[in-house]
Amino acid sequence: MEKHIGVIGGGIIGLSCAWYLARRGHRVTVLDRGLIGSGCSHGNCGLVCPSHVLPLAEPGMLGMGLRALFHPRGPLRISPRPNLRRWHWFWMFARRCNRTDMLESARAIQPLLQSSLAEFQRWVADERLACEWQQKGLLFVYRDQRAWQAYRRTNDLLQLEFGEPAEEVNADEVRELEPALNDSVCGGWYYAHDTHLRPDLLLTSLRDRLAASGRVLLRENVAVASLDGQDSSCRAIVCADGSRVAVDGVVVATGAHANEFASMLGAALPVEPGKGYSVTVPPPSPTPAIPLIFPESRVAVTPFRNSLRLGSVMEFVGYNAQIPAWRIEYLKARAADYLRFPQSAIDGEQSRWFGWRPMTPDSVPIIDRSPRWVNAWVATGHNMLGLSMGPATGRLVAELVDGDQPHLNPAPYRCSRFASR
Repeated sequence: MEKHIGVIGGGIIGLSCAWYLARRGHRVTVLDRGLIGSGCSHGNCGLVCPSHVLPLAEPGMLGMGLRALFHPRGPLRISPRPNLRRWHWFWMFARRCNRTDMLESARAIQPLLQSSLAEFQRWVADERLACEWQQKGLLFVYRDQRAWQAYRRTNDLLQLEFGEPAEEVNADEVRELEPALNDSVCGGWYYAHDTHLRPDLLLTSLRDRLAASGRVLLRENVAVASLDGQDSSCRAIVCADGSRVAVDGVVVATGAHANEFASMLGAALPVEPGKGYSVTVPPPSPTPAIPLIFPESRVAVTPFRNSLRLGSVMEFVGYNAQIPAWRIEYLKARAADYLRFPQSAIDGEQSRWFGWRPMTPDSVPIIDRSPRWVNAWVATGHNMLGLSMGPATGRLVAELVDGDQPHLNPAPYRCSRFASR
């Protein structure tokens, strides 16, 4: 039976939900506080990486976080300013920094990554969504011999527990694989089946296709004030300007702003903004052909057809909307450490960007029905993997809305896991 579903949030998760809901015959209204497709996924590095199954909360991360308090210009930055909600989030995070909880989170993350990869392949092959899709793998690159060899333990774990091994490559092999790397690199690990795309093109393609479908209405610059209904059924989205959108159901997919809807949904939504940056530059010479990650500095480099994007970094500083010049310089300098061009070769810029990643303490998304409303759902908390998990999340939400057998077990994504924390 056709329903009218309101989707709050027009990023990759919200648009993916709208896509699969419309495919099931529903009418959908997408509301975004800003521009559709301009959120966290818009300027990220575009990695679709089933290899990224391990959560941020892992053994050793607590010590790294403590060190970050005293090194605010490193790849991880944590504001020392008192903030009760943020420190409660870190307390929950710290409790997960052990092997048992790490593996539990990873087992919840992997099905979403694998399912999304299959959905992306259908989007590209069958739906012809323009996004510069390329399957060239992902290469972890090291300059420090000990750090390169230390990753062997992680690789063994990924192979044993998740069937996601990388190919080890030495200094000569890594430069043969990617000639743009300079002579300072000592080795790497190559995930051949990872892929990448240009996220802003994907979001534009999704937005345009949905708008042309006749089943989806896209509304921009609309802030949501509350949800209204009766008898445990949500019947309207109330906008900040006083207008109402009558609905038969609601999906809240507001990314790092999900906690604003916690009381409306009657759910525990411990989502903290994890700020990341990117800078997009004209392609230097030589330009990498393979997406690269430099784990020692936590910088990623992704080649697109007419540009090169440098990104990453993680800052827990609240909803800070500034882009400090030193952060962009950090990305450029760390990339130049590994590549065969001077930093001056990437002085020109096409764009600078920041985004607030929706971080959960266990690195696992929240995809669940609202405890308060029988016809409201939440899909948020995808951490650094919103793009990689988007299609599978949208498909899962549409299945839950229709009460159908879900293609993935939804139990690991329930919001109730945080209720007593």
